[in-house]
Amino acid sequence: MKVTFLGSGTSQGIPVIACECDVCTSTDPRDRRLRSSVWIEVDGKSIVIDSGPDFRYQLLRAGVMQLDALVLTHEHKDHIAGMDDIRAFNYKQGAAINIYAHTRVQEALKREFAYIFSGEKYPGIPQIELFDIDKQHPFEVAGVPFIPIEVMHYKMPVLGFRIGDFTYITDAKTVSEEEKQKIKGTKILVINALQQEKHLSHFTFEEALTFAAEIGAPQTYFTHISHKLGKHGEISSSLPEGIYLAYDGLILEI
Repeated sequence: MKVTFLGSGTSQGIPVIACECDVCTSTDPRDRRLRSSVWIEVDGKSIVIDSGPDFRYQLLRAGVMQLDALVLTHEHKDHIAGMDDIRAFNYKQGAAINIYAHTRVQEALKREFAYIFSGEKYPGIPQIELFDIDKQHPFEVAGVPFIPIEVMHYKMPVLGFRIGDFTYITDAKTVSEEEKQKIKGTKILVINALQQEKHLSHFTFEEALTFAAEIGAPQTYFTHISHKLGKHGEISSSLPEGIYLAYDGLILEI
């Protein structure tokens, strides 16, 4: 399995519009972060988790030439706003794109992209097929087994996913003991680490470190990073062994 980080930033990305902080003005390319998303290639299948506002550019930048399915973690705009750009794959592949999402997320898609679900189909709109997912039922995406993991984003349930020895979680603030058991034993964990200061709905840097130590994966990567965390190079130099900051374009071979 090959995992490419299409984006590793939080909802505003880095640089933040009109911000002149040290991170937003950094010349280190690892400090330029689009909204969080990953591309998974496994057994000849191509699957993307989340399609935020940067989706089109992320696909072009990474050279994604095939899309077998899109899997959504939750309904916030930084995770669904770019879904319209699957149209290119409709044309190329001559088929609808399967989208896997909780029923609550599907309702948000129907509100945000009402034209897709209208009774009168306008020519050229995205062709999709929706599949229900929830925390209780493992499922397959293009023949690839996914184990759903529910985390809480303040009061909003968000789904993370375990695919073999790889676990991807974003927008977590709390995780129940029951859901943690689904993660234990994973070899590579990806988890959000928003910033240094306390936050209502996201793991802080220290909370992410604590969670990583509890899970005990051989490798942990932090994602969904804001400009308030600090520069990539400076933070990376302070991390414990086996813990890393993800960055846009990072590729993991599993």
